[in-house]
Amino acid sequence: MENNFSQPQRQSLIGVVVMFADTFQGALRALWPILIVWVFKIDQLSQIALWSGIIVIILGICLIAYLKYLNFTFFLDENNDEFVVRKGIFNKSRIAIPLDKIQQVNINQSIIQKIIGVHALEVDTAGTSGKEVSIRAIDHDIALLLKERLLENGYKKSLSFDGNQENTNTEHPFIQISLLSLFKTGITSNYARSFALLFAFIITTFQYIEDFIEAAGYDEDPLDEYINAEVLLRFITFIIVGIMIVTLIINLVRTIIRYFNFRITKQHDSLLLSFGLLNTKNTIIRPNKVQIVTVGRNYFQKKFNINDLKIRQASGVEANDRDQRKTAIEIPGCSTQEKDVLLKFLLDKIPEKGAVLKPSLRKILMETIILLIIPVSLFLSLAYTVFPNIQEYIIFLPLYILFSGTMIYFNFRHCRLFVNDDFIVKQSGAWDIDREYIAPYKIQTISLKQYFWHKGLDIGIVTLHTAGGTVSFGLSNYTRLKQLTNYWLYQIETGTKNWM
Repeated sequence: MENNFSQPQRQSLIGVVVMFADTFQGALRALWPILIVWVFKIDQLSQIALWSGIIVIILGICLIAYLKYLNFTFFLDENNDEFVVRKGIFNKSRIAIPLDKIQQVNINQSIIQKIIGVHALEVDTAGTSGKEVSIRAIDHDIALLLKERLLENGYKKSLSFDGNQENTNTEHPFIQISLLSLFKTGITSNYARSFALLFAFIITTFQYIEDFIEAAGYDEDPLDEYINAEVLLRFITFIIVGIMIVTLIINLVRTIIRYFNFRITKQHDSLLLSFGLLNTKNTIIRPNKVQIVTVGRNYFQKKFNINDLKIRQASGVEANDRDQRKTAIEIPGCSTQEKDVLLKFLLDKIPEKGAVLKPSLRKILMETIILLIIPVSLFLSLAYTVFPNIQEYIIFLPLYILFSGTMIYFNFRHCRLFVNDDFIVKQSGAWDIDREYIAPYKIQTISLKQYFWHKGLDIGIVTLHTAGGTVSFGLSNYTRLKQLTNYWLYQIETGTKNWM
């Protein structure tokens, strides 16, 4: 299929359905107060007026969707090496993206797009926190051709940088994450956060039940005569076990739906990732643009021989570190062998630990104050002064102290910074242990900080800033951190490698 994209083109005509769905969703968000009033006063409204209003809204959405389709065009400006998009209904805009600024092109497919047989193509550039351009409805073959043309400049640069022109047009399977690996990942990851959310939901629900009973006018809780210490203990155990089961099911379903049929393919000296059951996603990883690679696993994942990888590439300068962590590319359920292959491909070699730097005991003291002493003191003071009704939850206080104390201890035990000539490895985590890998030449800025109350203890905090986010290691020997900072700056100044 030949298409040089030099002439302005519209999206697939069937894409009007996608435009309608997007516009309809936006209308629901904008008109939800009116819709709520309609629902509660539907019996008082005239049926003619009601249906007339609904028809007018639907026709308006159809018109806006068609105008969006009609006014959206895209083409390649060969003379200026730019990808140009024109869009807008009343306020029309022209977006011109230089081809050498394009970082990534993703081809995704939602449920609606799957049904009507189109794909979405998203173009990401360095300089913005979000997607620069999104073509919502495009044929799959055209999307692949356009993607290849948009990234062609990057491929040429990669070839000239590597000096290797062999197999540049080949595409062959690299790694495929099996359904069994996804199952193992689903039952062993993210349950700490999910458990906490569900537990908080259960506690809040019971609080609402008590408030309802009190508002109903009962002098005493009618359930009190059936509740004793044994019944309460059994009930709490049942709730905790139930929450754990629900958490496992939720995480398992979420993991399988999100990462189903996860395939990694080598393409133009890059990695092409394709995954998703309902919403299919297709994205590219270029080794020269990778900034930070994180490998995480917990005790159960270690027994199952699986690892979770998170890859942060060079992204927009406007995005903060939290956003960059959220948008990191995830590869779940990799075996140790697959993990080593990926690390070698992305980082040129498998990183070694090197010299180790440990945090000061002040770290465990500060976390104890922040996570234990202050919350427990605040809870007790409120329970015996302002809100005496929360005294019944004191039974959970020993559990919180035991849990938080255990997490603080293991977080301190696992917190390490490993340094060698080629890599900086930060290890952290209490249960889920993450190792973040950074090559020194990827560093753009180094921040070394020491508060005045830390000077006597000779401790400080170092933060490494890259185009893919930051990595901090704190409350460690300041003199040693200063030496390492000078060494990293020397490596950056004398190195010949580019950060992307």
